[in-house]
Amino acid sequence: MISVSGKTPRRSIVWDDVRSFLAIARNGTLTAAAASLGVGIATLSRRVDRLEDALGVPLFVRQQSGYQLTEEGSELLDRGEALEQAALAFESAGGRETQLTGRVRLATAENLASGLILPALPEFRRLHPGLMVEVVTDISTVNVHRRDADLAVRMVKPERGNVTIRRLGTLGYGLYASPCYIETRGSDLDRGAYEGDEIIAWGEAQSHLPAAQWVERILRGRQPTITTTSLATQAAAAEAGLGLAVLPHFLARDAGLECLESDIGIDQPIYLVIQSDLAQSPRIRALADYLVEVVTEHRVRLRGG
Repeated sequence: MISVSGKTPRRSIVWDDVRSFLAIARNGTLTAAAASLGVGIATLSRRVDRLEDALGVPLFVRQQSGYQLTEEGSELLDRGEALEQAALAFESAGGRETQLTGRVRLATAENLASGLILPALPEFRRLHPGLMVEVVTDISTVNVHRRDADLAVRMVKPERGNVTIRRLGTLGYGLYASPCYIETRGSDLDRGAYEGDEIIAWGEAQSHLPAAQWVERILRGRQPTITTTSLATQAAAAEAGLGLAVLPHFLARDAGLECLESDIGIDQPIYLVIQSDLAQSPRIRALADYLVEVVTEHRVRLRGG
């Protein structure tokens, strides 16, 4: 008999019930959890009811939008993860190959997702067909410590929270423009003299970004040609010949833009951030290790070398 809560359960706890609890906690709905496990919704619901009865506590609040962990459920999540790791280790020791299943939620910047991570995911899917990766690019609203995501690849180092942090590399930035803009710009303007240039700036909501602050310094109170709110639109504006833009080297070079300044002093570190209690989870570890390989392989390209 496995006692997870510390209380005497009313009945023996079945591993499949704990596995179902973890699947719902990770996926948020019965439909998605059932699909990740390859079982029916009725079976999944019955397993969770049985686990709640065995533990004597409610694990989820059932809502129309999905299942939300109760306080008791949240407290038991870590122990459920520990049981999962133990079960996988037991099966592995017995010589049985186990296929990782479930969902992994990755938070990252849109430019890293579209230019680096998504192109590399087909190989990860080949290695782990049972894992479904959910990529969240609205990282301004995502908090790994709050369990909004299982892990993150980001440029801002968390200052608090129970997370594991690893620096993977550097995202280099430079000043770029389209070949047609540079051709019409003329050669009489020196490096760093941009008073006569058209400048692509950021919207007010992005004024805290290092790139936006650098642009404001070279504008010196002048009005920019255009403002945009994402790196994709910054690059598109530069491609259209609207002026100079501060962009990550790999993104600008992939777009065929030319570099006017390669080192403008705003390079950013790239961090891998994982919830500490999930750091050894096999499904999380699989994606984390793969992301380390991807960033390492493209380290020079990301830095702008």
